[in-house]
Amino acid sequence: MTPLSISIRKDFSISLYGFSGVAARQDWAGAGKNLMDRLWREVKTRQLPNKGINVWVYEEGDLLFTGVELTTPPPAGCPLEAKTISLPRYAYFKHIGPYTGMKTTYEAAREEFKKVGIRACLPYVEIYGHWTDDPAKLETELLWSIS
Repeated sequence: MTPLSISIRKDFSISLYGFSGVAARQDWAGAGKNLMDRLWREVKTRQLPNKGINVWVYEEGDLLFTGVELTTPPPAGCPLEAKTISLPRYAYFKHIGPYTGMKTTYEAAREEFKKVGIRACLPYVEIYGHWTDDPAKLETELLWSIS
């Protein structure tokens, strides 16, 4: 396997609105899909202006938050949860290709971290680029908080 092109970066921050839940039995894909469906129903029903980029945040206790950046805050009474993620120092990699290959990329990155002595911790963030029908062109940014 070719070494991953991971870079170490500083000071990432993003303000999101969305929903959180527990990934029962660590079913991240199932939990994430349910949370994203709920999020987009709310965004579309309320016609909330947004940047159209899905962000998944993995946290302690098998918690998963799925959110989107809104261009204006939601109205009062909107059930979307606000969450700001700040990573003072993080490892960055861009996965290009089908989402089905992300688990392999994640595992390869964890192995690379071990080799070079990087200690990754939570939160871990996935930023999904704009959708395309060609799975080979899908882009997902992976950000591992590091200490």
